Amino acid sequence: MNLDVATATADRLTRALRDRQISSRELLDGLLARAERVNPALNAIVAWDVERARAAARAADDATARGEFSGPLHGLPMTVKDVFETAGLVTTSGAKGLATHIPAADALGVARLRRAGAIIFGKSNTPEYAGDWQTYNDVYGRTSNPWDVSRTVGGSSGGAAAAVAAGLTPLEFGSDIGGSIRNPAHYNGVYGLKPSWGVVPVRGHIPGPPGSLTTVDVGVAGPIARSVADLRTALGVLAGPVPEDAAGWRLDLDPGPDPGQVGKLRIATLYGEGGDVGPIARDVRACLEDFASRLGAAGATVEPATLPVPLADGLTTWRDITLPIVGSGLPDRLFATFRRLEDVAGDDPALAMGRAMASRFRDVMTATDRRQRQRVAWAEFFGRYDAALAPVMPTAAFPHDTDRPMIERTLDVDGVAVSHFAASAWCCAISVMLLPVVTLPTGLNQAGLPVGVQVIGPFLADLRLLRIAELLDTAAGPGFSPPPLADELAPTA
Repeated sequence: MNLDVATATADRLTRALRDRQISSRELLDGLLARAERVNPALNAIVAWDVERARAAARAADDATARGEFSGPLHGLPMTVKDVFETAGLVTTSGAKGLATHIPAADALGVARLRRAGAIIFGKSNTPEYAGDWQTYNDVYGRTSNPWDVSRTVGGSSGGAAAAVAAGLTPLEFGSDIGGSIRNPAHYNGVYGLKPSWGVVPVRGHIPGPPGSLTTVDVGVAGPIARSVADLRTALGVLAGPVPEDAAGWRLDLDPGPDPGQVGKLRIATLYGEGGDVGPIARDVRACLEDFASRLGAAGATVEPATLPVPLADGLTTWRDITLPIVGSGLPDRLFATFRRLEDVAGDDPALAMGRAMASRFRDVMTATDRRQRQRVAWAEFFGRYDAALAPVMPTAAFPHDTDRPMIERTLDVDGVAVSHFAASAWCCAISVMLLPVVTLPTGLNQAGLPVGVQVIGPFLADLRLLRIAELLDTAAGPGFSPPPLADELAPTA
């Protein structure tokens, strides 16, 4: 049977499981064997649940033999980001204070994955409390990029994206409040879905505190995979209300255009925008423009457009709404330190970020009102376009930079130093608008590193956006390409 478990999509693997071309035990053992060879150089998967996974795989195989299937992920081994609580398996969110935290119950999304037949065999690495655009922490250390181990995997779902790219897992469950699915998908050459806010529950995510029932603004949970079809399957499993809202909650999303209708699509490119926060590297822009050119050649109407909300304004709104959420969980002493910054003169971006961490509710509501006006502008924009294409980050994966405080870190964008905060503008400014985004691979830059594109759609148009993204990927994308370095990382006998 021609089935490479390191590159096959989740859809291909679940069909093989259902058709008994491979058993769940064989698939799990194949993934574990590959992880044993490749993971030590990457440090993508950091906690393991092998014995329980093997027991679940045996049970899945027995059910298959009886013709019984628990759901669309029946028998599929996978990992989840180490921010989601997993019953009986350590969940640290990269924080030393949680190094021995073993939850009694699964996060709601994890429970839904298991109920659909998935077998969770491990946890993927994340920065401390998912709070960085790189992936490293004092519990498990640093995760390296399978395309070039001297470079970052991004964050905060960095271990998740690296594991999918390197063939350690066919599917992952990540989270995103400021690019944490899209940024690693871009850096590792895989597919990611940031759903519309509220479609996939985040209950059981750390942060907030372990056991919290609160749903915070902006933050979402979503899948990382090796195809758009896998993103769609995972969304079907994950989407739905928290239990206490179920009585009055119904998901009715537009399924989108039929296959073969790429010529009817009207796509906006936003590649020329964003100069108010910093440039886009020439090699990244070349990949994005080549993707748009191929899409146009396939028959879609593709035209440059102006952002409905200037990027700097969107980034400011993200700062003023999201950072107070982060600040609300700080220890009292640290929170008081940020509070004192309101008396410090100056308009330095670092000062503004610090002040936002200790904002008053009145300030947050002012920003929320501003956000709603900006959301109306985006809704009007999508009255003219089916989707918009935008950069994810201004560069491809950059060299590890974990020795400096985050506030001091910059990216070299064709000789221009851009702060990490400004570099994240394309992700953050979209996050705060609550819009769904699919990240697609567009190809490799001159250095042989992957470059992704954000495919942005209207609020609650998630299924339609996935259909459009699949049409775009088929018409203009290279598809998933495994990093050649991943096999080179495996030690020789």
